[in-house]
Amino acid sequence: MIEANETFRGTFPFTPHFTTAPGFRMHYVDEGSGDPIVCLHGEPTWGYLYRKFIPPLSTTHRVIVPDHMGFGKSETPQDREYTYLTHVANLEALLNDALDVQNLTLVLQDWGGLIGGAYALRHPERVRRLFIMNTILPIYEPGTEERMAISLDSRWFRWVGPAIKDSSLPIVLGSLRVTVLSMMKLIGFENLGIVDDTWVAAYSAPFGTREECKGAIEFPIDIFTGRAKLFEVGDAAAIAAIKQKPVMLAEGMLDQALPAQATIEQFQAQFPGAPVVELSQAGHFCQEDAPETLVALIQQFIQNTS
Repeated sequence: MIEANETFRGTFPFTPHFTTAPGFRMHYVDEGSGDPIVCLHGEPTWGYLYRKFIPPLSTTHRVIVPDHMGFGKSETPQDREYTYLTHVANLEALLNDALDVQNLTLVLQDWGGLIGGAYALRHPERVRRLFIMNTILPIYEPGTEERMAISLDSRWFRWVGPAIKDSSLPIVLGSLRVTVLSMMKLIGFENLGIVDDTWVAAYSAPFGTREECKGAIEFPIDIFTGRAKLFEVGDAAAIAAIKQKPVMLAEGMLDQALPAQATIEQFQAQFPGAPVVELSQAGHFCQEDAPETLVALIQQFIQNTS
């Protein structure tokens, strides 16, 4: 866990906020005022991923950026279950119980898509629109689950599967304090020109010990072991409600975790006619590869659907 007031040489200058509503000390950024925009990260990142989104978006909106349990400035409790649905419950505790926010714009990437999509299914009345990046949403009609499965034909999952079988995954992901850049490059991080000592320090800081890597270790295990139901199953009314909301996909085409074309095809099957923007030079961590473009797309999306 990162020290609350750490700014990484001013690159993350946002006032820290904490809640214990989920049963552990959960950190979130809360900047600006107006209708809320909630930005969710995935693996192996934290709210730092959105540092270039927060200032421009918070000029017109309230921007909330949580760190999932085990990431960023949030606590990594060792006695908690780390599954996809646990993270959904944690998000519910933050947004509903601690903050009681409504009329949400969800900005989602990587595991943030699954977590935020499940939250939307549980609480469609709180969600206004969804902007997704290099992720999938667990929104599907009953009986079509097999069409909505995550594609494992990628550089990332071709490593994860064997690493689980030979027990090396906890060893490698338990060393993220020194391997986080390599992991992000494996998954699809293209903008290496921005990497300096501060950048590396910020992304490696949550993972000082093997125990502090628990969240990062457990995420991929959910997919391969089936120990937790991967997709949230909403009722027919919730699914219909989400399918009526404005949804947009911005896709980094160099993604090495979720194959870009498969992601686009799945999105188009879920939301026929919804806008898709292909970012030819961006990878899985498109917030690092094309932040200005994505901020402009979010602002335009909100304006066009208001």
